[in-house]
Amino acid sequence: MSAKQYGILVIEDDFRIADIHKAFIEQSDGFYVVGMARNGSEAKALMAQHADDVHLILLDAYLPDVEGLELLWAIRRDYVHVDIVMVTAAREVETISEALRGGVFDYLIKPIEAARMSQMLIRFRREREVLANYAELSQDELDNVLARLQPSGAGRSAQKTRVLPKGIDRLTLRAVVAALQASSQPQAAMQVAREMGTSRSTARRYLEFLVSVQLVNAELGYGDVGRPERRYRLVGDALPWCEEE
Repeated sequence: MSAKQYGILVIEDDFRIADIHKAFIEQSDGFYVVGMARNGSEAKALMAQHADDVHLILLDAYLPDVEGLELLWAIRRDYVHVDIVMVTAAREVETISEALRGGVFDYLIKPIEAARMSQMLIRFRREREVLANYAELSQDELDNVLARLQPSGAGRSAQKTRVLPKGIDRLTLRAVVAALQASSQPQAAMQVAREMGTSRSTARRYLEFLVSVQLVNAELGYGDVGRPERRYRLVGDALPWCEEE
């Protein structure tokens, strides 16, 4: 598990969708559900009570007592430390544009694929952890942290090396990549750990980093005891990340 735990408030009037979000968050390393609100009034009450525990809000655009965008601006005004992700069926460009102007961390359109939700959570955790561990950032380091602002694959061919976040070293990363390359099948974190001769938590941390930079795909499979587990498959060129500068 990640040392830092990030609290999430789910604001969703459909209890079935809210329960799906809750189940996914609870199986994602580094995250837990602070509360679940069915409408704007419940959301405001939960925020007033648990503001210090909430780091991220999943917000639906359609709520029975308030427009999601109106609630977005209210949260932005009162709780500047919180990031917001719109999770909604709203596809209108006007709604999306206002949400982006409101500074949403991401905008997820229902029905949401588990992989897309996972990508968002991993990126959120990575950005929070990097920004918490640095007093200053160069332009290259900032561009690396904010990779979500760059087109997929942009600059990879022109940049031979990448800046690694704190806690990720190139030698261990190289060993993780080698373990994935050695198998034609997706590997669980425990399998990679055995191949490397390290702990499962270390292998998982490096694997999730590779997912965050879109070099590895993660998918749910079933282990020996029948419980779902994340399995990882290398899909990109990891060499620029493994090379020394």
